[in-house]
Amino acid sequence: MREKFEKYAELLLIRCLNLKNEVRPLLISAPIRAIDFIEILTHTAYELGITDIAFDFEDEVLKHEQLLHLDSEDLLASPFWNKKIFDEYAKKDAAFLMLYSDDIELMKDIPSDKISLTSHQFRASRPIYKEKQSKDEIPWCIAIVSTLGYAKKVFPREANPVEKMWNAIFQCCLIEEENPIQAWDEKTERIRKRAELLNRIHFKTLHYQNSLGTDLVVELPKKHIWQGSGTNGTISNMPTEEVFTSPLRTGVNGIVYSSRPLVYGGSLINKFSLKVKDGKIVEIEAEQGKEILESMIKNDENACYFGEVALVDYDSPISNMNMIFYETLYDENASCHIAIGAGFPMCYENGTQLSKEELLEVGVNHSVVHTDFMVGTSDLKITGTTWNDEEYIIFENGNFVLKEG
Repeated sequence: MREKFEKYAELLLIRCLNLKNEVRPLLISAPIRAIDFIEILTHTAYELGITDIAFDFEDEVLKHEQLLHLDSEDLLASPFWNKKIFDEYAKKDAAFLMLYSDDIELMKDIPSDKISLTSHQFRASRPIYKEKQSKDEIPWCIAIVSTLGYAKKVFPREANPVEKMWNAIFQCCLIEEENPIQAWDEKTERIRKRAELLNRIHFKTLHYQNSLGTDLVVELPKKHIWQGSGTNGTISNMPTEEVFTSPLRTGVNGIVYSSRPLVYGGSLINKFSLKVKDGKIVEIEAEQGKEILESMIKNDENACYFGEVALVDYDSPISNMNMIFYETLYDENASCHIAIGAGFPMCYENGTQLSKEELLEVGVNHSVVHTDFMVGTSDLKITGTTWNDEEYIIFENGNFVLKEG
C-alpha cells in the first residue's frame, strides 16, 4: 500500500499541481482520519522542495457534533466552515490540494437549514481564493481519500472497506499503471482533442433528451470555449474525463432529470428533476433531499441559474466500474453533468479579464454556489445546432459520437 500511496502523492503534487517545475506554498485540506496517506503526501512535498505547507484538517464526526449542538453564530465562526486560511494562502499564490472523504450517513439528523448555512459559509468565506481559482491564477486540485465512514457507505458488506475504497481510488486514478503521470498525459491529450473539436464546430445550442424525461435546450454564449482539465499543465479534478463549458445564463429551457445521487454538504439528494425557464430553475421535484436542493438555489440571487455543462461518456472507465461513489468528483466522471450556480470565466473568450458584472452581462453566471449533478444515461442523446443552423449528433446512446464533416 505504501508504494501506491507514494505514486498517488506524486501524481497529485507533480502532475495535478505541477509542483515539480514550480515550487510554491501549499495548502492541504484533508480529513485527519486519512493521516497515513497525509504523512506520505507531506514527505513527498518536502522532497520536492516545498517548505511552506499549511494544513486544514477536517473531521466528519466533529462536524456532525457541531451541527447538532451549535447555533448559527457559533457555526459560522468554526474553522470547519470558515475558510479564511484559504485567502491567506491565495495571497501567496499557493497551490491548493483538497482531499475529501464524506460520511453522508452521519448527517441524516441535521436540519437542511444548517446544511445550507454551513455550505454557503464554506464557499463565501474565501473570496480571494475563489476569485483566483475561477480565473485559473493558482493551481488547485480536488481528490478523494479513503476513510472508514465514507468507505462503509460505498462498500457496506466488505470486511475491509477502507482498503477496498483505496483500491477503487487507485484504479480510477491509474495508479496501477507503470507510470501514472505518463498515463494521465496521454488521457488529457485525448480530452484536449475532444474540446478542440467542439470549439472548431462552434455550437449555439445543445438539446438533451433521454428516457428519464430530460428534454432540455441549452444555449451557449457566442464566445464560449470548451475546456478539459489537465490541458493547461495542471489537473484540477483527479480523476477527470470531462470536457466542459459555461451555458448562456438566461438561455436554458426545459426539464432535466438527475441520473445519480448527489451529495451536498454531507447530505443526500436523490431522484430529482429541475424545470428551467429562461435559465432560471422554477420548479423542483425530488424523492429525497428536496428541502436541501431548494435551500441551495436560494443561497444568492444567481444560485438558481446554471454555470456549467460537461460531457462525459456513459462508457467512461469510472462508469464501467458499475458503482455509485456518493462523491460528486467520481460520479460526475461517470456521467454527463450540469452545474447549478457559478460559471467559469476561462470558458468565455478573454473571460478571465472581465469583472463579475461584465461576465454576467455576456451570459456567464456568477454565484457562491457551484454544484454539479449527474444527467448522463445509457440512452442520452445530445443534438448540437451551430450558429449556421447545422445540426450534429454529439451524443448517441450515452456516448460521444461527434465527428467533423
